[in-house]
Amino acid sequence: MTPKELMISRYEAFMKKDWEYLAYTSTSQTVEELAMMPDLEWLKLDVLDAHENIVEFKAYYREDGKISILHEKSYFIQEEGEWKYSEGELFNSKVERNELCPCGSGKKYKKCCA
Repeated sequence: MTPKELMISRYEAFMKKDWEYLAYTSTSQTVEELAMMPDLEWLKLDVLDAHENIVEFKAYYREDGKISILHEKSYFIQEEGEWKYSEGELFNSKVERNELCPCGSGKKYKKCCA
């Protein structure tokens, strides 16, 4: 599995709240720590760049009726031949008014969930 494939599988695990898988595929996150995360509705994943051990992505989510973005550059390392999530660098991003709404309606964000 490549770092990009691992990142996508971790996003899917966040959607399912599969804390065991997320802890297993991380160098430092624990099941207990992950289980305390807020209850988010994950909407969409955009992988912006992936090379070697770095994957940059935007994950769109809804919390308390508001859509936000987790924009991160994730770093992965190999442990015993398997890629693991090591750490991430967060960016301050927001959904732009004229981009397609992450909810999947096909409308512009400003005419939909903004």
